[in-house]
Amino acid sequence: MKKKYKYYVIWRGTQPGVVDSWEECLERVKGFQGAFYKGFYDEESAREAFAQSPEKYIKPSEPSREDEDHKEIVSSEIILPSICVDAACSGNPGLLEYQGVDTASRRQLFHQGPFKDGTNNIGEFLAIVHALAMCKKKGLNLPIYSDSRNAMQWIKNRKAKTKLTENENNKYLFELIIRAENWLQNNEWDNQILKWDTEQWGENPADFGRK
Repeated sequence: MKKKYKYYVIWRGTQPGVVDSWEECLERVKGFQGAFYKGFYDEESAREAFAQSPEKYIKPSEPSREDEDHKEIVSSEIILPSICVDAACSGNPGLLEYQGVDTASRRQLFHQGPFKDGTNNIGEFLAIVHALAMCKKKGLNLPIYSDSRNAMQWIKNRKAKTKLTENENNKYLFELIIRAENWLQNNEWDNQILKWDTEQWGENPADFGRK
């Protein structure tokens, strides 16, 4: 099981300091221009970091140059408002579901599944497309966060490069994949698709909590 942060340092926010929950950290940085914050595993390290310059711990990542139209971007701070998506799969293949939530409030915006004989990558891919289509329909230009590089690459290519074999159990899931690919190939979007930085920010707000 992946180790989770227990403390968060806010160098720049509505109230700088050290807090012991992600919720309180988010409350102090939400809407703050130029916020700086980072997660730590123990209180001693967090307080030592708070006493120093944030630049020692946070270095903004450069955008990928692989695709000028849809760059992979990892920012040093969470952009709000935004949407987070994630998938959960019990087995590989296994029972699959995915969802999208409001990043700040964690309010569920959509949920699909469970689907039989799916994979996590497929769920992540469908979740991003679902978020893009929802934003397009509602006229929203919100950033979309995902922690799946594979799914983000599939979005860039506008095609799901899955090795999963179609069968009677996942026939409908493959229909959804085709529909998603068709949507990508027939639509344009301005939404940034961003990589969720789990190491810095903790678990993706859309995570199903089954690790």
